[in-house]
Amino acid sequence: MKKKMMAAFLAGMITCGTGYAAQADRETVNQVALLQSLAQGYLGGTVTVGELRTWGDTGIGTFEGVNGEMIVLDGTVYQALGSGKVVVAADKTKVPFANVTFFENDISVNLRDVANKAALEQRLNQAVKENGENSFYLVKLHTTFPHILFRSEYGSKKPYPTLVEALKDKQTEFTHKDMTGTLVGLYCPSYMSGLNSAGWHFHFISDDKKHGGHILELSIRQGEAQLDKTDNFSMHLPADKTFHKIDLAKDMKEDIRKAEQDSKGNM
Repeated sequence: MKKKMMAAFLAGMITCGTGYAAQADRETVNQVALLQSLAQGYLGGTVTVGELRTWGDTGIGTFEGVNGEMIVLDGTVYQALGSGKVVVAADKTKVPFANVTFFENDISVNLRDVANKAALEQRLNQAVKENGENSFYLVKLHTTFPHILFRSEYGSKKPYPTLVEALKDKQTEFTHKDMTGTLVGLYCPSYMSGLNSAGWHFHFISDDKKHGGHILELSIRQGEAQLDKTDNFSMHLPADKTFHKIDLAKDMKEDIRKAEQDSKGNM
């Protein structure tokens, strides 16, 4: 019975193959592949940036070969490169992993004197607990960050390494003080740990669109976080043979933790 229930759940949330043209509704988090497939080295991707933009105007992800960090803001897909430069991603660029939705501000959280990323997550988790821990949340926060540390990475070429190996060799880190910009993040419920990373995942882009990446640490003097609570989830799985050779039952939690949290020196 349990297996039948899980099969029904997956059938309802996963879209397979290459039929990407259907317009997503505004109350769905759309995910390309799995973080677990990315962690195992599925870095090629079959979805394009142009297709991704039809599914949402806000989100995070990466690009073919893990060539930089993705920040989707106000309908534009930005690519924060390993050099530190930010460009607007071309529509034809391939995407191996991403999460996007059409953002609507459902909840506002006032922030003051947030010492670090852990403190920010704790404050946002209070709002999640009050509004439903089993939903998905996109967050946007525009403010001046007294301190922010983020990373990006140079892309890898075939044969692709695992995600941790790619980051270990090619990750670059950038520290700034009093930088104004926008944090874009995703919260996944605990039951998503086999498909993504449970909890929060933050990216950043500066107001001048010259700096950005995956946030490793930060501080906040004051600001208002806007949260979009979303109760629908759709996963778009690649149809290519490489993806279907991956053992997605393999436990990748430690690799994902390293990729999400570790600086280059600790990876």
